[in-house]
Amino acid sequence: MDSQQHTAWSETPHGSVLSGPPHPDAAGPHAGGQGAAVQEALMPDFHETCERILEAINTVIDGKAEAARLALTVLLAQGHLLLEDVPGVGKTMLAKTLARTIDCSVHRIQFTPDLLPSDVTGVSIYNQDKHTFEFRAGPVFANIVIGDEINRASAKTQSALLECMEERQVTVDGRSYVLADPFMVVATQNPVEMEGTYPLPEAQRDRFMARISMGYPDARAEMDMLGTHQSVSPLSRIRPVAGVDEVRAMIAAVHGVYVAPAVKEYIVALGRATREHPFLRLGASPRALLQLLRAAKAAAALDGRNFVLPDDVASVADAVLAHRLMLDRKAVTAGENASSVLASVLARVPVHGGTHRLSSWPAGDG
Repeated sequence: MDSQQHTAWSETPHGSVLSGPPHPDAAGPHAGGQGAAVQEALMPDFHETCERILEAINTVIDGKAEAARLALTVLLAQGHLLLEDVPGVGKTMLAKTLARTIDCSVHRIQFTPDLLPSDVTGVSIYNQDKHTFEFRAGPVFANIVIGDEINRASAKTQSALLECMEERQVTVDGRSYVLADPFMVVATQNPVEMEGTYPLPEAQRDRFMARISMGYPDARAEMDMLGTHQSVSPLSRIRPVAGVDEVRAMIAAVHGVYVAPAVKEYIVALGRATREHPFLRLGASPRALLQLLRAAKAAAALDGRNFVLPDDVASVADAVLAHRLMLDRKAVTAGENASSVLASVLARVPVHGGTHRLSSWPAGDG
């Protein structure tokens, strides 16, 4: 990095915005020196590998480049992804395609009402020959775990993933077993209005770094799909374009992305604003803010930068925060949803280098 480059701040109607790379000495002990050298060495390969993964995904999922990019962002940020939408829009296909682009272990779990927690995590079985109990690992022991229709399982089975997703380990009969590295859960779910579904509890939703609603593709994408998917699934042609060691190196590169103190203040201000909003009963948790930071770092890296801009935070805010927010009855009456309330928060919280102070919300403001 050029020693003459410094952090630049530009004035906008909402305050000052970080607009240039940080000075090598300003990043602290974790971003300068050896850490910065490792980051710069990885960045060229990082971008090329990301492009290969996204290109492979986009050959299968028509018209959903943004969803593919966000899925990769979550992987690089070491998070978990929740895909929510009506049946038939490609939720499972996106999860399977992401998994196939990486040469790693992949397991799929079909969640049903009769699925037991031990069917997910594993179980201890008595070995009569050795007169001891042996642990048989469940499908959660893989680099990428695809949980199909997670909200069709009971709350007890859903809770089996809590320890896995947060602590990346499984505890059975008092003994802990470490999960694979990297480890990512990609779960799909149907809207709670669909028959036979169980809403995910707040604690479970909070474990997912981001939620994507796929939506219907546009007319051109559907025309392309009818031409390419009618005889054979394009998923059968997907081959791994990155190895698990490459993914570990990319995750390490994301860890080295620099975040200025003012950007951290901006993230904290967003979180506090959600907790004070009159339309929300439950705002963003501290875990949510930490995951927002990680996702913003991955988004910056995908754009070829080793420093985070406030725009990176805003670009992933809806995907990371909206599914964690609980609306007040006033919001429902006013026709608001979590995304619209979050948009109002993003519009009101300023970005600057000083302390964030948010004035009180006007009565009835969404």
